[in-house]
Amino acid sequence: MQLIQDKDRVEIQKRFQDLKAPVTIVFFTQEMECAYCKDTHQLLEELASLSDKITLKVYDFVKDKTIADQYGIDKIPAAIIMGEKDYGIRFYGIPSGYEFSTLLEDLLMVSRRDSGLAPATREALKDISTPLRLQVFVTPTCPYCPRAVFLAHQFAMESEHIVADGVEATEYPHLSVKYSVRGVPKTVGNDKDVAEGAIPEAHLLQNVLSLVQQSAASLN
Repeated sequence: MQLIQDKDRVEIQKRFQDLKAPVTIVFFTQEMECAYCKDTHQLLEELASLSDKITLKVYDFVKDKTIADQYGIDKIPAAIIMGEKDYGIRFYGIPSGYEFSTLLEDLLMVSRRDSGLAPATREALKDISTPLRLQVFVTPTCPYCPRAVFLAHQFAMESEHIVADGVEATEYPHLSVKYSVRGVPKTVGNDKDVAEGAIPEAHLLQNVLSLVQQSAASLN
């Protein structure tokens, strides 16, 4: 049974007419002990079939450990959205429900090779030289989560020092416990709280810059 319904396929194909440059989805999975790997694989296959500008590459998390390590993939199912290079855009868990719209927006953004951020935000992100990992915890039924994840992905695309993960909170309960995720969206950066809820671009930038300054200071 197909996961993307026919009426949705037509609408997605219309949106994919705006794809500019080629986009690659790099997917990590395994056959055993992964509840959502099969469905995520099928969803990504169906999505990639809707445009000749989208390529899906599939790797086994265990057998292709060297490649997983290269991309810093530490859990599955995992998907990377990239162009001719890796922009640090990650999905952990199946991008279903509201998060499916985030996946579509990411594909369009990467195809444009343009984050779409405000000029002031772009300039500020240029000054980041400390590695930063943003983890945005979401659920498929949260209508506010796509904005939070997409904004984090925009930051990752703009800065080579930022990796941004969209993390499906219910699929990784140990992480939800670790980071005290009691509501979504919640954004964590380098294991510290960055934001609760979907906050504006300027607010996230302020929080990110503050966190980066703290991280840099701790390294000195």
